[in-house]
Parts: sequence; structure tokens; C-alpha cells
Amino acid sequence: MSELQLSLGPFQGITDAPFRNVLKRHFGGIDKFYTPFFTGIHKEDHAKNLQGEEIDPRCNDVETLTPQILSTDAEEILRFAKQCKQLGYKEINLNMGCPFPRVANKKRGCGLLPCPDMVETMLERVFEQIDIKFSVKCRLGYFSPDEIEAIVPIFNKFPLSELIIHPRIGKQLYKGEADVERFKQLTPYINAPLVYNGDIFSVDSFGRIREAVQPVSQFMLGRGILANPFLAEEIKNNAADARDYSDAFDASLLDLVRTHRVCPPTHDKTARLHAYVIDLYEDRLRHAGGSPKVLGRMKELWSYLMNSFEEPQVVWRKIKKINALKEYEEAIEWIFDSMELGS
Repeated sequence: MSELQLSLGPFQGITDAPFRNVLKRHFGGIDKFYTPFFTGIHKEDHAKNLQGEEIDPRCNDVETLTPQILSTDAEEILRFAKQCKQLGYKEINLNMGCPFPRVANKKRGCGLLPCPDMVETMLERVFEQIDIKFSVKCRLGYFSPDEIEAIVPIFNKFPLSELIIHPRIGKQLYKGEADVERFKQLTPYINAPLVYNGDIFSVDSFGRIREAVQPVSQFMLGRGILANPFLAEEIKNNAADARDYSDAFDASLLDLVRTHRVCPPTHDKTARLHAYVIDLYEDRLRHAGGSPKVLGRMKELWSYLMNSFEEPQVVWRKIKKINALKEYEEAIEWIFDSMELGS
């Protein structure tokens, strides 16, 4: 098998720069990250929404981060590519996978998939000028899984740096199961390096999916790692071509201890998860100038992270009613004092 590569999929409102940086400080296994999508790139240079920390190289590792755009406008994509390249990025990604109706109904995200002519015209224009690597994230379709059949020949016309496929249709949102068999059927017909995304929630589910989609060796994690931040390193440590992340983890935490950011290095999962949650909260709080608006983002993360515990609904009931920073801080200490992690 080729060397296993794991990436973290983008989630609007959760996987922003503070989240990515804190996750990297505390956990191993992720080789590549993607920003949540940008849109509205109206200026040729220095677009306002490309000036913040979300894409600022001083706040991000440009070697492992790929900025993502949501657009149907080739000229906007080219503006985005130009400015990302100026910032030092090597690749951009086009979101053709977002399933939410407010996006898809405008023929954006996976709403583009029933429109192959539109996709082809857009990509032809993009590849006339783009001078940075360009990848696509998509689904099987919006209304039907058969829509991908008209799109794959179009993708094959262009030198995509990778094609990430989440094998659901847009109308499903995240309901039902990812269609691993359909993904496998498509594999021989796709020219670009292929990345599998969908329903990787555990080492066991990863193992079954990896076996089913051989020879694919690149996988994007999503909800699974929000629920279990250990997941990527657990997968790597259990894979046949795993690297040992324990030494790298300890070295990383030692750096944090020197700057008094987290507790001393430990392999105790509860202590590690607690340190990660505190570090992320404090980082978000600093970035927000102490504003309680950070609670919304922390609650959104906890809607997944609660599943790390044996009694997730007890954890969620404690979190969802919080309205003040002090309440949140007390709830976190109660959770880690009273709740057991799941096996």
C-alpha cells in the first residue's frame, strides 16, 4: 500500500485557525488541513476577507494548509488563487460538496453537480490561467448519485492536484451511510489522486473502509475527529505503515509546558483531552478579546465532542444550557471530574 495520508475536512464555525493550531499542538496524525470556505473575493488584490488570521501565514502553516473557496465564478477563483499564492500557499481547493440548501439551491457547493456544462466552462477558464495547484472536494451528486458520472469525465480533462469525494448526495446532508461501494466503483475511472471522505468514526471503521477502497491511500476525516481528537493518531498507530507519534507528541507538549500553556506531558487520555479543551477555549477567548461569543463555537464543538464520553447526553445537557463564561468553565471542570471517557 502507498503511504497513508490523513487530512482534516473543513467545518464552518469550528475548524478555524485557533482550532487547527490547538489540535496540532495536542494531537498527531493529521498531514493536511483545509480552511472552511471563503467566498466574496471581490478585489484583484488584498480582498478584505483574505487579510485575517484565518489565512494569515503568521497564524498558519502554509505547508500543511489548503485554503478553500466556495464559488461558481472562474474569475473569483482566479483572484482567490492569486492572492493565496502571494501569501505563500501552494494549493487551493474548490468546494463542490457543501450540501446545505441555502448554498446548494444557488448552484454552489454540491448544487453544481447537476450542471456539468457549467462546471466544464468554469474549469476551462480557471485552468487557462491558474498557476497554483487546484483540487476539488465534491459529493456523488445533489439529487442523484448518478450525477457524478457526467462530472468525472470533466474532472479528468484537467490536472487536478486531488479529488476528494464524500460518497453521499447533497439531499442526504449527513443522513444514512456513506456509499463506500459507489466510491469504489468510481476509483478506476478517475485520473486525479483520489481522497476518500465520509463516516470514518473509529479505527475499526477506517480499517473496513480502507480495505474496501484499495489502492486509495488518502483519507479525509471529519465528524469523527471532532468527536474524538485522538482518532488520527490512533489510525496511524494502528495502520500497517504507521509512524510512531508518541515521541513527537511528548516533544510538542514539552514546548507547551515551557510556555505554561498546558499540563505536563502525559499519555492519560482524560488529561490530554482536558488540556486540549482548556487550551482551545483560552485561545479562542484571547482572539475574541474575552467576549462570551466564544461560547457558541465551543458549544458547536461539544455537540460532537460529547461523544468521547460514556454518557454523551449527560455531557451535552450540561453544556447546552450555558450562557456565561464562568458557567462554561465550571461545567468543563465538572465534566472532567465526573464523566468517564468512552472506550
